[in-house]
Amino acid sequence: MKDLIGIKELSKQDIEEILNTAKAFKEVLQRDIKKVPTLRGRTAINLFFEPSTRTRTSFELAEKRLSLDVLNFSVSTSSVVKGETLYDTLKTIESYNVDYIVLRHSSSGTAKFVAENTSASVINAGDGTNEHPTQALLDAFSILEIKGRLDGLKIAIVGDIIHSRVARSNLYLLSKFDTEIRFVGPPTLLPQEIPDNVKIFFNLKEGIEDVDVVMILRIQLERQKGAFIPSLKEYSHFWGLKKDLLNYIKKDAVVMHPGPMNRGVEISTEVADSSQSLILRQVTNGIATRMAVIYMLKPKEV
Repeated sequence: MKDLIGIKELSKQDIEEILNTAKAFKEVLQRDIKKVPTLRGRTAINLFFEPSTRTRTSFELAEKRLSLDVLNFSVSTSSVVKGETLYDTLKTIESYNVDYIVLRHSSSGTAKFVAENTSASVINAGDGTNEHPTQALLDAFSILEIKGRLDGLKIAIVGDIIHSRVARSNLYLLSKFDTEIRFVGPPTLLPQEIPDNVKIFFNLKEGIEDVDVVMILRIQLERQKGAFIPSLKEYSHFWGLKKDLLNYIKKDAVVMHPGPMNRGVEISTEVADSSQSLILRQVTNGIATRMAVIYMLKPKEV
């Protein structure tokens, strides 16, 4: 495939192939020399219109590990602030003969638009509230490392689901496997249209009871234009994952968070730093997973 715009259009076989490739690249990352000459001579640009720490640095490391030449596009110091359109920015970048474009944008559908207007391979690093496919892939890879499977697992996604592209991509991915998916959160933060294969819980203790994986989501105040929650303090009281609540999940269950975390709001420090937390493993696995995605994409020959 030329682009990775979302998980929705991938088959189960596509996902398994990406995850198997990521496993091979993780072995490479554990060597003394972590770089491979696979894509030497090709160029990638990280085009981020929204703030990012983990995703951008993860992609940059993945690109450099594959021997790509890397450009980081800073919106704040570009002609975008002067009114340049996305299309004109894209055409300027394309004239550099770039092979890969990693795009993050606040508007849903932007990644699809860019992919349709360039010969470069486009990787969606998050578009509005639509999708964040590489996050779902690295989440699945992290679960597989610990559990050895996705089929048969009970997975609770907790928090601000309505605004979360991470939740949407994980839903699409997990739905391709035999998993029990739970959405857990206050009614105001759950989408109105929910697939039949998803169980809904408005009580945190009930929602996480006997699950294998708890995915905690960040409260996205920057995307909320209405009063979805009374206050962060109240949200933390009713929906924050605290140490005592770990008694409700399976003893060998794991806790995940895509980052950045609001410690003391949706997750306590004790849980985030506990032995059941996969949060730092997710960050590490993001490099191998994104290496796999870049490696498997095929830019158009011009």
